[in-house]
Amino acid sequence: MASTDRDTIRIRGAKQHNLKNISLELPRDRLIVFTGVSGSGKSSLAFDTIFAEGQRRYVESLSAYARQFLGQLDKPDVDAIEGLSPAISIDQKSTSNNPRSTVGTVTEIYDYFRLLYGRAGTPHCPQCDRSIAPQTIDEMSDRIRALPERTKFQILAPIVRGKKGTHQKVLSSLASEGFVRVRVDGEIRELADRIVLDKNQHHTVEIVVDRLVNKEGIESRLSDSLTTCLRHGEGIATISIITDESEENKEESPTELVFSEKFACPEHGAVMEELSPRLFSFNSPYGACSACHGLGSSRTFDPDLIIPDPAAAVYHAIAPWSDKDNSYYLSLLYSLGQAAGFALDTPWQKLTDEQKTLILEGRDEPIWMEDIGENRRFRGVVKILDRQYNDASELQKQKLEQYLTDRSCEACGGKRLKAEAQSVKLGQYGILDFTSTAIDECLARLEKLELTPKQTKIGELVLKEIIARLQFLLNVG
Repeated sequence: MASTDRDTIRIRGAKQHNLKNISLELPRDRLIVFTGVSGSGKSSLAFDTIFAEGQRRYVESLSAYARQFLGQLDKPDVDAIEGLSPAISIDQKSTSNNPRSTVGTVTEIYDYFRLLYGRAGTPHCPQCDRSIAPQTIDEMSDRIRALPERTKFQILAPIVRGKKGTHQKVLSSLASEGFVRVRVDGEIRELADRIVLDKNQHHTVEIVVDRLVNKEGIESRLSDSLTTCLRHGEGIATISIITDESEENKEESPTELVFSEKFACPEHGAVMEELSPRLFSFNSPYGACSACHGLGSSRTFDPDLIIPDPAAAVYHAIAPWSDKDNSYYLSLLYSLGQAAGFALDTPWQKLTDEQKTLILEGRDEPIWMEDIGENRRFRGVVKILDRQYNDASELQKQKLEQYLTDRSCEACGGKRLKAEAQSVKLGQYGILDFTSTAIDECLARLEKLELTPKQTKIGELVLKEIIARLQFLLNVG
């Protein structure tokens, strides 16, 4: 069957570089491989002739304004090429093994997500998921004044939150400062009375700064009381609403409003710095998990590699020590065996789980070292190897690396970011809800994103750019 212009690319008289007046026809919509010895002209034909002409035709199709930024492309040395479409070229490139680079890094999509969350995100407490935000005294006053008319309330400053102790010094200092009442564990108490607290129980102590009724003319007093409250309560103020006058002194289950002048959870006290794009970067010390430094994993000594032969006797079973004539560790294990009930010639697999854990992880209580004649704390084989590795020379480190393995970071769960960054939300999603999912699912979540008018105004252009780049990735597969 005769080929047509639609399904054939015709090259006539290609003389680029070392090509010697080559003419050939190539089928379109097929995977074609050029093969041959080095210097035979494969790249000259594929890249410098066919691709170069396709790229030149594409650039010529652009406007004069766009072409001025691309420069002039030379026509390859060929008599004619027919049936050729505008082309792209994918060069061979070795991939990077940098653990800090991801698809989101290369495409800059993650940079846009960091900008979006740093400017429009809403911080939440990492422990209770409560929304937290800094508020001014005016904003607090406006919220309180929005309560129903004639509502009675107390302004409380938390000074002790869930701590053990009698807290006598705290209570005495409050009385000397002129305060009259405190709320101790939910009960209103007079400071003039003798308040005795159980030192073994957790207690919460709050100063009753003022008692007010919501009505016209209280603005100045309310502002002064809030200022005093925030100063004593480390930036936190609790508004306890008195729902029934007969229950005023009982305060068993009041309705409360909690305010904070800092990015801090009023319940757990979790403090967060002001939101910025750097907080969401695992390459920055401000956002990276402090345990794994933003890598998502850490290299730790693996018990399975430390004990490769469970049938061996205890001392020989510990591979990093088995080839050493180290009387100190031998003595250490002997004394440990005396205390835990095993001998050095006991096969590792015959030890109990408690004995294995003791050898690998150690224990806090000192152990009587018979050879030394004193009590010594056994830190465990894993911690001893960690210390040896950190203090070792490069040659020694190479020998110990065979016992190391990469494990997901326990602090961040392999997510690279610190808990404060993970808890910031935009609408109903945190940043990891987008970056840890497939591209199509990420796009679907962006379409379902519920934003406030303010967040929409801030993030409109950034969201548009993110969606465009995600759609591009989806289109190219």
